[in-house]
Amino acid sequence: MIPVSDAELASFMEESLRPDEMARIEAALRESAPLRARLDAVRQARNRGWHSVGAIWRAHRLSCPPRAELGSFLLDALDPDRQDYVRFHTEVVGCRICLANLEDLRGRQAEQAEVTRKRRSRLFQSSVAHVPRPRGARP
Repeated sequence: MIPVSDAELASFMEESLRPDEMARIEAALRESAPLRARLDAVRQARNRGWHSVGAIWRAHRLSCPPRAELGSFLLDALDPDRQDYVRFHTEVVGCRICLANLEDLRGRQAEQAEVTRKRRSRLFQSSVAHVPRPRGARP
């Protein structure tokens, strides 16, 4: 069994790990009573208010870009360093919260593109009769 740190257990409780890491820790917890006891100790320590800087950082998602910045990332509208950071945060770190936000934003982007396409089509259809025709052209 691969060792599991207390920080990983805390992240497991917060559901902030990548899905493969969540599955690995869940499987380890099923097999190991001592690990379940450590998970309980980590939970109790957190509930008593013993917070590390890392726990506070994770709880408040201080490394996560704001949603508006994720939208700008999708439009490739960030400065290159920030674009690289968001890519690293989502693709390498695999932040599940930011990945869920990106998925939602992509869905909304696709919906908006469809709404825009339909609006343009209606405008074209409603204005085509008002476009002057060259002389001799058939209606």
